[in-house]
Amino acid sequence: MDQDILGFIREHKIIAIVRGIGSDKMASLVQAMIDGGVRCVEVTFDQSSAEKQQDTLRSIRLLRETFGDTAAIGAGTVMTVEQVRLAKEAGAQYIISPNVSEAVIRETKAQGLVSIPGAFTPSEAADAWSYGADIVKLFPAGILGPAYIKALRAPLKHIPFTAVGGVSPENCRSFLDAGCVGVGCGGNLVSAKLVDEGRFDEITKTARAYIEALA
Repeated sequence: MDQDILGFIREHKIIAIVRGIGSDKMASLVQAMIDGGVRCVEVTFDQSSAEKQQDTLRSIRLLRETFGDTAAIGAGTVMTVEQVRLAKEAGAQYIISPNVSEAVIRETKAQGLVSIPGAFTPSEAADAWSYGADIVKLFPAGILGPAYIKALRAPLKHIPFTAVGGVSPENCRSFLDAGCVGVGCGGNLVSAKLVDEGRFDEITKTARAYIEALA
């Protein structure tokens, strides 16, 4: 699967954004999402401490070892060239950022990884694409709405977009209908409360609801 992670992401359409979950609970969480049909997972860097960044790398390593080709595992909130390299060493297959950093995008491509930077405006999206991005993440999509995406795609239909931020089972299909190739889902899918309480069956149920809505 390594040779076509981009195709895998586009086929499965939804990336689960895992933020603030410790590596000790990561395998159970991702298994629950896979059981519901979600096969792409973004483990985000917590920029607030070195220890939390190390735990992100532990999680990526663990998920690649545990799930192999069953899931595509990426690193999220990647803000520096060094984090791109560390994520690659840990086994990340794609790099997602909240912003457009030419250095991060170019390093991601130099490392042979899929690049998905975050943009808000037409200028940012066009810049990200010119630096080598594979997909541009429109964030926060819930505030922008499908109408904004349709308007943006009129002049930029050569750029594949995903919608991230405020994406729910109820509205996710509307972003695909507006022209996005996929969506990213955080708290609506990956509930820290449910993880803490071990209610993984409910996470599976929510994952299934997303998959059915996107089908």
